[in-house]
Amino acid sequence: MFAKSDLDWSHHHDTRSPGASELHEALIRNADTEDKIAVIDLQGVISGEVLSGIGTSIVDLVADQLERAAVEGVAAVILKVDSPGGEVLASDEIYLLIEKFQKEHEIPVVASMGSLAASGGYYVSAPCRWIVANELTMTGSIGVIFHSYNYRGLMDKVGVRPDITKSGKLKDMASGEKSPDEVLPEERAILQGMINESFAKFKDVIRSGRNHAAALNEKDGVSDGRRLAANWTEYADGRILSGQQALDLGLVDELGNFEVAVQRALKLSGLEQAKLVTYHPQFRFPGFLSLLGQAGVRSAAPVKVDLGLPLQSRLPEGRLYFLSPLHLR
Repeated sequence: MFAKSDLDWSHHHDTRSPGASELHEALIRNADTEDKIAVIDLQGVISGEVLSGIGTSIVDLVADQLERAAVEGVAAVILKVDSPGGEVLASDEIYLLIEKFQKEHEIPVVASMGSLAASGGYYVSAPCRWIVANELTMTGSIGVIFHSYNYRGLMDKVGVRPDITKSGKLKDMASGEKSPDEVLPEERAILQGMINESFAKFKDVIRSGRNHAAALNEKDGVSDGRRLAANWTEYADGRILSGQQALDLGLVDELGNFEVAVQRALKLSGLEQAKLVTYHPQFRFPGFLSLLGQAGVRSAAPVKVDLGLPLQSRLPEGRLYFLSPLHLR
């Protein structure tokens, strides 16, 4: 059964975004209290693409979920991350949403890392008040990559040559049709400059997020969090880190599973117990689930949505990625 607040959303509908108002609240775990902790699942490749099943992007969905959590007055939010990362822009937008949410509402967000929280998966965790990782979590992979394919050799084998008319010498930069000797030094310098700029931003996000969280924890008398190690940037070279290694470097605060994250969220919000809820969207495709919806049937179980492109699908070219190199194939 959905919580009463889900049925009474009309009281807030005139001042909240349509996306947030359409989300359904589902009870994950009951408790003998009205206090709530919201759980947001962040799974799969982080992308700005619209998801076909729900008609919105991962960024907009997270924005709506955080807005709904704020208006419901939850005590804390748990961000469940199981992602290899993804697009630079989409990752940064989610980071900004979490940072703004915590600042404006003074509601702590606890990141709970699953099997994988690498590159952009770590980027979105960095602003969280507390980060929990399993000791075997694959995380880190701090860096930026621009990935494309050069198929000129194949074109030459089949006797196909490009015929290009362009307005400037750099208009076809990063084209896969160019032979290696046609790539201008300026092209590589421009791309490397963009990568360096994004990489510097990545490190700034980690530094500011972790330092701000540590300052808040110390202010509130929470002494068991971790500060960044003096040499953490030496490990920001794209390498994968285990949860234990990330803890040693101060990139995470605590080792444990989702239950540890729940207990930490309770502690940071000063509660002994709370209901766990999630906010999920309506699916927008015909079929059995749609017929159930038209009949007024709702499932009380939370619906888990893969919030990104399938790992095996080809990522759009010509974009910068905070992405684990293990998932570029």
